[in-house]
Amino acid sequence: MREPVDRRRQRILAAVQARGAARVRDLADELQVSVVTVRRDVEELTREGRLRRGHGVVRSTLPAQEIPSNDLAHGDRVAVVVPERHSYLTETLHGARTALEEAGMRMALHIAPQVAGAERPLVERALADGARGLLLAPRWHTLAAERADHGWLAGLEVPTVLMERRPRQGSLAHTLDSVCSDHWYGAHLAVEHLVGLGHRRIVFATREDSPTARTLRAAFTGIAGAHPLLEEWAWALISKQAGREGPYTADETADLPRLLRRTRATAVVLHSDVDALMVVQRLADDGVRVPEDCSVVAYDDVVAALATSPLTAVSPPKAQVGRAAAELLTQRLREGGRQPARRVELLPRLMVRGSTRRADGTDGTDGTDGVGTSNE
Repeated sequence: MREPVDRRRQRILAAVQARGAARVRDLADELQVSVVTVRRDVEELTREGRLRRGHGVVRSTLPAQEIPSNDLAHGDRVAVVVPERHSYLTETLHGARTALEEAGMRMALHIAPQVAGAERPLVERALADGARGLLLAPRWHTLAAERADHGWLAGLEVPTVLMERRPRQGSLAHTLDSVCSDHWYGAHLAVEHLVGLGHRRIVFATREDSPTARTLRAAFTGIAGAHPLLEEWAWALISKQAGREGPYTADETADLPRLLRRTRATAVVLHSDVDALMVVQRLADDGVRVPEDCSVVAYDDVVAALATSPLTAVSPPKAQVGRAAAELLTQRLREGGRQPARRVELLPRLMVRGSTRRADGTDGTDGTDGVGTSNE
């Protein structure tokens, strides 16, 4: 039986007044009606002066003292700190911005230069300017740089969510909220796709100057080392200049075409896909054809699809990471510090394009050989 309109509007009014603010989408879910229906009800309640509308958000018209103090005020500012020239995080920023605007909050973006410790003064400035919460993606070129940040991160007194960053277990910053892609699963998708195409000798090449690269190295080597079907595998730096931890072995800093010849590898996984495009060009200069002589899987899927021959790529859910981080932050701002810290992981997908084929030379783009695959 359909609920009377007056009763439904009273329920909307009660829900919004209890929280101070609510999203239209959440109200529709709670009342089990369409978003369009809630919007019509909200418009009428707004005309009556009983509610205020924002961008996808409804707010109470009760005096401020009658609304719990931890509810969000329209226009509250969240500071977002990300590294400069980091194309991967552009989509993450879009996702975060959308979620913050829906919550009626403003995003203040701060770009950290490529020097160690650049994030801390930006955070301090943002807090002095009145930021109520923080979304952070520190560059962390090295483990030492990460450890140097743990102390002040743990001492922050406003809700803070890390995006695509996860402090080391047992560190001072271990209990910070974080939202990340599950890069182990991304590595798993790449390996299983290539093994499913019959490849038994694979080279992995990553940058060793980012948290994601270090996570991927550990994931790739762990998965490959335990895989019963792989006959040989090797890990290397994309280029000698990409590593900052060291020391590295000769193979780990070897020229990739030479390493492919030494291992007789028929496939390579490359992080990031910007580097993957450059490596494909180097392979072509060395007479190695993709995918005829060597299958290539890129990791990041920022520009992999734009190559002359689009690259198969692992695609982390970049925009969704930003949205989930912003939603977690706004939830923290509403509820205070009463809930335990959360670590959220979102699964990547594999986008199968034209840079991979079966090891026997036949086409392998039907998308039936792996888990979580998509064709473009």
